[in-house]
Amino acid sequence: MQLTVFAQDQTITGTVTDAVTNVPISGVTIRAVGSNSAAQTDGNGRYEIGLSSNIKALHFTFVGYASQQVSIENRSSIDIALVPSAADLEEVVVVGYGTQVKKDMTGSVANIKMSDLEDVPLQTVESALQGRASGVFVNTSSGKLGQALQIRVRGISSISAGTQPLYVIDGVPIITTPMGTYDEPDNPLAAISPDDIESMDVLKDAAATAIYGARGSNGVVIITTKKGKAGRTKFELGYFGGFSDPTKKGEFLNAAQYKELLGTAVTNAGYIGPNADYPSLSEFWSDWTGTDDWDKNYDSNWVNEGLRRGGVQQISLNISGGDAKTRFIASGSYNDNKGIIIGNRFVRTSGRLGVDHSANSWLDLGGTININKIDNYRVSSDNAFSNPLQLNALPPIQPIRDENGELNNYTVYYNNLIDLENGKNLSNTYRTFGTAYASAKITSDLTFRSEYGMDFQNLEEEIYLGSRTQDGGDVGGYAWNYQARSINFNTNNTLTYTKTFNDVHDFSALAGMAYQEGQFRYTMAEGKSFPSDQFTKIISAAIKSNASSSESRFSFLSYFARANYKYKNRYLLEATFRIDGSSRFGKESRYGSFPAASLGWVVSEEDFLQGNSTLSFLKLRASYGRTGNAEIDNFGPRTLYTGANYAGIPGTVPLRLGDEKLTWENTTSSNFGVDFGFFNDRLSGTVDAYFKKTTDLLLDVPIESTTGFTTILQNVGDMENKGVEITLNSKNFVGEFKWSTSFNLSFNKNKILKLVDGQPIYPGGRYLGRIEEGMPYGFFYGKAYAGVDTENGDALYYLDDTKSKTTNVYSEAADQWIGDPNPKFYGGFGNNFSYKSFDLAIQTQFVYGNDIYNAAGGFQSTNGDYFDNQTLDQMNYWKKPGDVTMIPQPRFDEANGTRPSSRYVQDGSYFRVKNVVFGYNLPSSIANKAYMQTARIFVSATNLLTFTKYNGYDPEINTTFAGRYQLGTDFYTAPQPRTITFGINVGF
Repeated sequence: MQLTVFAQDQTITGTVTDAVTNVPISGVTIRAVGSNSAAQTDGNGRYEIGLSSNIKALHFTFVGYASQQVSIENRSSIDIALVPSAADLEEVVVVGYGTQVKKDMTGSVANIKMSDLEDVPLQTVESALQGRASGVFVNTSSGKLGQALQIRVRGISSISAGTQPLYVIDGVPIITTPMGTYDEPDNPLAAISPDDIESMDVLKDAAATAIYGARGSNGVVIITTKKGKAGRTKFELGYFGGFSDPTKKGEFLNAAQYKELLGTAVTNAGYIGPNADYPSLSEFWSDWTGTDDWDKNYDSNWVNEGLRRGGVQQISLNISGGDAKTRFIASGSYNDNKGIIIGNRFVRTSGRLGVDHSANSWLDLGGTININKIDNYRVSSDNAFSNPLQLNALPPIQPIRDENGELNNYTVYYNNLIDLENGKNLSNTYRTFGTAYASAKITSDLTFRSEYGMDFQNLEEEIYLGSRTQDGGDVGGYAWNYQARSINFNTNNTLTYTKTFNDVHDFSALAGMAYQEGQFRYTMAEGKSFPSDQFTKIISAAIKSNASSSESRFSFLSYFARANYKYKNRYLLEATFRIDGSSRFGKESRYGSFPAASLGWVVSEEDFLQGNSTLSFLKLRASYGRTGNAEIDNFGPRTLYTGANYAGIPGTVPLRLGDEKLTWENTTSSNFGVDFGFFNDRLSGTVDAYFKKTTDLLLDVPIESTTGFTTILQNVGDMENKGVEITLNSKNFVGEFKWSTSFNLSFNKNKILKLVDGQPIYPGGRYLGRIEEGMPYGFFYGKAYAGVDTENGDALYYLDDTKSKTTNVYSEAADQWIGDPNPKFYGGFGNNFSYKSFDLAIQTQFVYGNDIYNAAGGFQSTNGDYFDNQTLDQMNYWKKPGDVTMIPQPRFDEANGTRPSSRYVQDGSYFRVKNVVFGYNLPSSIANKAYMQTARIFVSATNLLTFTKYNGYDPEINTTFAGRYQLGTDFYTAPQPRTITFGINVGF
């Protein structure tokens, strides 16, 4: 491998192998110490590098191995063997506005290498965190494609402001607020191709996040994209394809069971009989539903109509290479995912170009441009009758299609398959990321870097509902169009000083400023009454019924500094300070300061542990600092007005009352950690304990209604999170057969400390989530179900929280704690095996101690209370005195045990085999004959197995339409797909 460099006076060649197995290692980076010359090993572990005569040493690095520096000593050939390192202590981790060596870090950071997931068909980049990063709880929430994930770093830290972490891509904080209008809006991160990502680093404690100040309270996810590396030009082509099935399908009554249960319920309610309103079930059915299906022999499986076998395929191409002066990367991918929900499809097309150029010995330049397009064929909100999962409510005795082959439009509830044949629901997103940088080495110790980034999004949502649909039929067809645009500009300017004094004092300092400006605007229009269903655009509507537009802006101006000091490689000190100013807060409290400090002690560097054969590494860490949360409405502190129409006369009316004292939610955080390694780092790990307290929570405060308003947003509440995180990594076998294990476990306890006048927050209705002082966020509060009266089949509820007395009158039962959607602990367990050219990776995830409220149970598990088809377990209903069961006697339309209660709250704990990848790497001797550097084939499985007691579709859910307080709520929410793919990757 030859590099083009200036003044090449010598050429060094050699081979790099694994010190344990003697197997060649490809992709090792070789750098000339004191110059920009670099090379990489090829598929056979060989390298070749041209150097000037003054170069005295080479530095070899590769992830998973201890780096080595080797003196040249007039040699022209240097072979080395790298020693595997379980702890990766020399690994470089990306932190805010720079990097740090893992060994020297005093903050708490979780690192995810995307190379470990390159054969996993990830739909979104952030899903890579699931089960792999301690302290990071990831809930996919739904099997719908393109829907946002719910991610919490060390618990929920806000009630009304944002709870998602800040995402930073190549130094640019990006916009992750959904731009759409649906209850379940598109996921802005879905536009990013996981194939373009090199690594993700999650900053968790204040020592790590305070450098992002006002936006660090929910954690920070730093995403680093792939860059070109010096070496021969590489062509990497990848393809995978496969199929998906629901992880679970609901078991509902067939026609015979449905008739038995409904007939029993109607009879018990007194609708059938000699002196009743109806002499027969057939007449009752006909009168109540307007159909004559009771006496026909239909047995429809509506569940299978809403869920289907899906499919996924992706093709990608990556070209990279360059020399010591210019490195480049160009990539593109096309991903087509046909979802498991009928009508759901997600297509992503991505292209990316990046260039890094060393203009001379003191100036580096570069930039990237990433262009993405998303076509999301959506399905409706969980709560909509047009949600395909709600098809399971339709009686099996009604046909799916009529005698003419048309979809049956005379079902008890809407046959929403008609929406697919006679309508469309399409969301298009165009997203472009662009970055440019210049780095100038002013002196050997002082570097100035300037970065500029742009994040542009354009979203168009288009709906057409034809004349046969439920919502479009009454108005002669309905069309709706929404277009939104978001532009985010960001610039960072930093000055970095690094110096070593007397070989024992290592000092570095960073100072900088950042400015971000964002704007968002949308335009919406709708129309009704179309000439026919062939006309779907609003221009053809006879009635342009509504239109709207709006614009919003925000800006941040920030100044920050960080200093690091290391003495004798063992005593570590870091201090961070940031000042943030934001347009989102009142003029009286526009600027906030966010300091943090941390200490570290590398105990294993002390003389009394040098050469210890058991304990190879030990570091103690402690940190304390403050961060903020600025994710609120752009005009939160301002009193707003809007235009109004009064009998055709324009005017203005108050919209919201503002408060110029409005300021950040502040989180103070302390962290105590220990990093360790045993047996030459064959076993390594981390333990962290933390405490977070958030004050000045933004809440709606009641005010005198004489002002024209009932509430005003103010800083009032307090909340805390505390927990423990454990991470373990081991290399169990390191010979020709390799086996490594990773394990992480996280505990977190959340408590609300203060609300407005101590008053709880809860929406009521059929939802049970509640915010209350002294309680965890979103705990379930309602009636406690006590089972069934064995003598008469009545549903029973507990009178009070002692659970000593019961009542069959729902309103008499006390409201009380009936569950907690927050898990007691969660984590992941992974194992990687390899033997010669074969490898197997198994990653699992688990969640324990959380409850799920199956809100749909109040319709589909109600012992025949109405016409909804029922889950199969409802056939175990009470039939006669003495029966012991949890299913009350069926009584049509009498709500016997069907109102919201703990009857529908269940254990949501689960253990899931998340990813399994089995691969084979073609030996280099064979691949080279086909003019390939590398070749790999693999089979991958996602969500392969799930073990849970939850009897709904999927324990990993959380419907979003019900509001932010409703954690762990399931309402006809789609399950995750089980996906099997087969793929091949080749390199030339």
